[in-house]
Amino acid sequence: MSTTTQVPTRMTPSTPAPTAERQPVWKHGVAAAVIASVTTTVLAAVASAAGISFADSTGASIPIAGFTQLTLLFSLAGVGIAAVMARKARRPRRTFVRTTVTLTALSIVPDLTFGFDAGSAATLITLHIVAAAIVVPTLAGRLAPTR
Repeated sequence: MSTTTQVPTRMTPSTPAPTAERQPVWKHGVAAAVIASVTTTVLAAVASAAGISFADSTGASIPIAGFTQLTLLFSLAGVGIAAVMARKARRPRRTFVRTTVTLTALSIVPDLTFGFDAGSAATLITLHIVAAAIVVPTLAGRLAPTR
């Protein structure tokens, strides 16, 4: 006859389980800024082809390349704001979202006051919201709820 003796064992992993390394806020922010710039430029080109002039009361029109440049510039400013809030704010995510919602609301003021026709103003407001909808959640998702 054979007897089996059970020896209690304790399993300990010899190597830690691989974890996904989180990239810094700025890497995701730059990617979101590029995506937002391309998206707003394409949508502006489509709107222009459909007859939206983007001309203000003086007759000066926003060039299509201006959508790329300004979206990229202000999106990168948002990345900078997120990076500062990640280090300085007690509640980085909440503070960032509140700040960017306020800034997005302020960004539509010129669309309403510079004498654009209704179609141009509505399209510009929509483009501001589209850019914010791409950049803000991307950055907010990278920020901690609290520090």
